[in-house]
Amino acid sequence: MTKQRTIAKEVTLQGVGLHTGENVTMKFVPAPINHGYAFKRVDLEGEPVIEADANFVVNTQRGTNLEKRGVKIQTSEHVLAALVGMEVDNVLIELDSTEPPIMDGSAKFFVEALEKAGIVEQEAERDDYVVKEVISYRDDATGSEITVIPAEEYQVTTMVDFGTKVLGTQNANLEHISEFKTEIADARTFSFLHELEMLLENGLIKGGDLNNAIVYVDKEISPETMKKLEKAFNKKKLSVKPNGILDNLTLHQPNEAARHKLLDVIGDLALTGSRIRGKVIANKPGHYVNTQFAKKLSKIIKLEKRNKVPQYDLNEPPLMDINQIMAMLPHRPPFLLIDRIIELTDQYVVGMKNVSMNEPFFVGHFPGSPVMPGVLQIEAMAQTGGILVLSTVPDPENYLTFFMKIDNVKFKQKVLPGDTLIFHCSLISPIRRGICHMQAYAYANNKLVCEAEMMAQIAKKD
Repeated sequence: MTKQRTIAKEVTLQGVGLHTGENVTMKFVPAPINHGYAFKRVDLEGEPVIEADANFVVNTQRGTNLEKRGVKIQTSEHVLAALVGMEVDNVLIELDSTEPPIMDGSAKFFVEALEKAGIVEQEAERDDYVVKEVISYRDDATGSEITVIPAEEYQVTTMVDFGTKVLGTQNANLEHISEFKTEIADARTFSFLHELEMLLENGLIKGGDLNNAIVYVDKEISPETMKKLEKAFNKKKLSVKPNGILDNLTLHQPNEAARHKLLDVIGDLALTGSRIRGKVIANKPGHYVNTQFAKKLSKIIKLEKRNKVPQYDLNEPPLMDINQIMAMLPHRPPFLLIDRIIELTDQYVVGMKNVSMNEPFFVGHFPGSPVMPGVLQIEAMAQTGGILVLSTVPDPENYLTFFMKIDNVKFKQKVLPGDTLIFHCSLISPIRRGICHMQAYAYANNKLVCEAEMMAQIAKKD
């Protein structure tokens, strides 16, 4: 297992948005464990945050665009690709505009900024999604398809066919994510001439110039079109090079277009919210098929994580036994519903209960068919979470814990006499003013039996 990573300090970049043409200031900010990637619009009231989540993708025209409650982020993919490529897990990206600066059309300058900030390990382990079976998504309209297969590490292969003589068919491959900086990061975005004309007519790529986009000339340029391009790019004279590229850009690699498509795949799949341990094979990728695959994969990952049963050696001495629990919790038998605390950090707690036929609730629930009441499963999870929140005060014996809210409760399996329940409660948000918001799970017999979001507050005893 590897540790999660963030950056050591804030770092700022400035540039121009590709489509808006606006000057943009972007800041990478260190973030706590399990934060992931998120964008903050510091130019808007309340500084709203949009998580890098595939479910927030609203359109994929000329980039991957996110929207949450009316707040938008455009062309997110290059920044996210840099974060994944540099193996940074937790970062807040502050923007004073709708889109990051385009820079040179690649991820190179974002990678350099992250290196300048410094990358540091955090206390929590990285929870990779390990691919165990083939998962695919195909767009029948375009023939584009993305597949992920089991592999020892994150690998990406892209195969692109643009159907033009000037570019043709290209492939790109990334065997090790550690090679992202040298092999992929400097691959610049590109456009075909016919697309460029359409974008200009629709008022897009206002921040485009010949230093941040490769333009492939796939048709004959009329004198009238050439004048429009010269005006748009603020150039006195434009020309087409023998390799079919407009004006003065030199390719970094012969397959730079395919490498940039690979960069886009990495950035778009960052929207799954998880590190992927598997090989991605993308045939004719584009932002639409990339993000549709990210949505599908995200659902699979969330379902597996929800149903993933943590493994603990119950023969090991507990972190807290029943006497230590009673020294912290105010509950007493027959309403003390946890027997041990197995693990405790500032972010989560793991507890245990042995369910015996001697439990008093089995007398009436139900005679002849004893089943642990669901409400008591919730209570047991809450008591486990209470250990987490009470561990933040110096005198827990002087406090009581009160429920404020319970949401998204689901019961999956019956809990019977003889079962051993394992409770895992983790913070959804930091504890503030004694209020604790937790995601809680209960497991028995290697299965998820119950889950809930809970909010509680501790208050001093009268």
